[in-house]
Amino acid sequence: MYREILISSNDFETRVALIEDGQLCEVWMERAKKYSLVGNIYLGRVVKVLPGLQAAFVDIGEQQAAFMHVSDLGTEDQASVDTMPISQRVHEGEKLIVQVYKDPIGSKGARITTALSIPSRYLVMMPHAPEIEAISARITDDEERQRLQRLLAKLNSKHNSFGLIARTHAEFVSYTALYHDWRFLNRLWDKINCRIKAANAPELIYSEFCLAKRVVRDLINDEVTKVSIDHFNLFQSVKTFLSDFAAEWGGELQHHTASRPLFDLYQIDDEIDRSVNRTVPLKSGGNLVFDSNEAMTTIDVNTGQYVGYKSLEDTAFKTNLESAQMIARQLRLRNIGGIIIIDFIDMFDEAHRQQVLQTLADGLQKDRAKTHVLGFTRLGLVEVTRKRTTESLLEILCETCDKCHGSGRIETIETVSFKLFREISRSVKQFKANKIMVIGSSRLVQYITEEHSTTIAEMEDSLGKRIAFQAEDSYQRTQHDVVLL
Repeated sequence: MYREILISSNDFETRVALIEDGQLCEVWMERAKKYSLVGNIYLGRVVKVLPGLQAAFVDIGEQQAAFMHVSDLGTEDQASVDTMPISQRVHEGEKLIVQVYKDPIGSKGARITTALSIPSRYLVMMPHAPEIEAISARITDDEERQRLQRLLAKLNSKHNSFGLIARTHAEFVSYTALYHDWRFLNRLWDKINCRIKAANAPELIYSEFCLAKRVVRDLINDEVTKVSIDHFNLFQSVKTFLSDFAAEWGGELQHHTASRPLFDLYQIDDEIDRSVNRTVPLKSGGNLVFDSNEAMTTIDVNTGQYVGYKSLEDTAFKTNLESAQMIARQLRLRNIGGIIIIDFIDMFDEAHRQQVLQTLADGLQKDRAKTHVLGFTRLGLVEVTRKRTTESLLEILCETCDKCHGSGRIETIETVSFKLFREISRSVKQFKANKIMVIGSSRLVQYITEEHSTTIAEMEDSLGKRIAFQAEDSYQRTQHDVVLL
C-alpha cells in the first residue's frame, strides 16, 4: 500500500486528505474560527459538581464549560473511582490541570480528563502515571513487543517521572530514535510545568500542533511516498518540522505551485461532496443508505440493480462483501463515530456471514480510530462501535435544515392547508373579528384558492366571516399567519 498526504491551506481553513492506493480514505479540516481542542492542556476551574451524575463542569476558558466524569479523574487506585463520590474528590472553585480528549459536539461541551498524555512521533508521555510502560496493541510481534518493553525501561531508568507508551510507529525503531523522542518530551514537560506555575485559571497551558503538523507527525512512515502542500509558508514550516522529527523519511515533500488547485487535481472536492450524500452507490449496482441521529448511525445495504447470476444467496454474499469494504472506507472518510448498526442483506450460509464480518474487520484495521466489530445480532444486524473524538464530516460541512429540522421530511401542502383551516376556526371562536386575513407563501395561497375554494366558501358561511388571502413571496413554503381584523 502506498499513501499520499495532500495539504491545502489558506487564510480561513486548512484541509488535509489521505490517499491510499489512489483512493481518498480520510479528510481532516481545521477552520480559523472553529479549530479542534483535542490534546490541549488547560488550567481549569471547577464551576459545578453534579453528585447525581458523578460528574463536574470545568471552566477552561472556552465558550462552553467542559464536562468531566468521575472516571476521567486520574487516580493511583482505579478501583476507588467506582466507590468514592465525585463530591469527595473535587469541589467548586478548585483548580485542575486537565486535557481535552473529545471536542465539543453540538450542544455538548468538550470532554476532559486529568490523566494527561502528550504524543510525539514514537512515544506518548503520561506525566501523571510514571508506573505505565506500555506498547501499542497494533504491534503484534511478540519479540518486538519485548524489545520495546526493554527500551522503555531503559529510557526511564534514570528519569522515571512520567510513564511511556510506544506508539505503532515505534515498531522496529532504534533506541537512538526513541531516545531523541524521549528527550523532546522531557523538555516539553519542563516547559509545561513552568507555564502551569505562572498561569491563572482558566488558561490554556499547552496547545497541540496545527492540523498539518499533527497529521504529518502521526502518519509519516515508509508507506507515505509524497506530501504535497499548496501554501508556501506552511510548506516551509512542515519542511522544518520533518527535518526535526522525521529526518530519515525517504519520501518527497512537494510545494504545489501548479495553476490547477491541489484538491481539484485529485478530484478531492467531488469526493467530499459525495461523502455527505445519504446514498452511496456500489460498483455492482447495489447501494448503501446512511442515516444518522444523535444516538447512532444506521447503514442499510441494498442490492439495487444487481441481480447476480447463480442464486439469491450468491447475490447477497457478493453485495455484502463489496459493501463491507465500502463501509470500512466510508466510516473513515465520513468520520462517523459512536454506535453503528449495519443491515446487510440476509445470508443463510454461516461461512458467508463470517467472511463478510472478516472483510469489514480487515477494512477497519487501517482505521486509526478505535473500532470494534461486535458481530451479528439475533436480528441479523451487525453492531460496530467507533471512537468519536471530533465532529463528523457531515457535522462540519452541513447544518440542520430550518424547514425539516433534520427529519428529512416536511408536511405536505395539503396537511398545512387543513391545519390552517383548523386554526381559522379556533381563532374566530376565541376572539372577536369582522374579517380574517390569511398571509401565506405564494404556493400555499395558490393551492388553497385553486383546490379548496369550496371549503373556504363553506367556512365563510359557517363562521359568518369573510376570509381573504394574501400571498407573501418572502414566506417559506408552509409558512402562514392568521390575522383577525
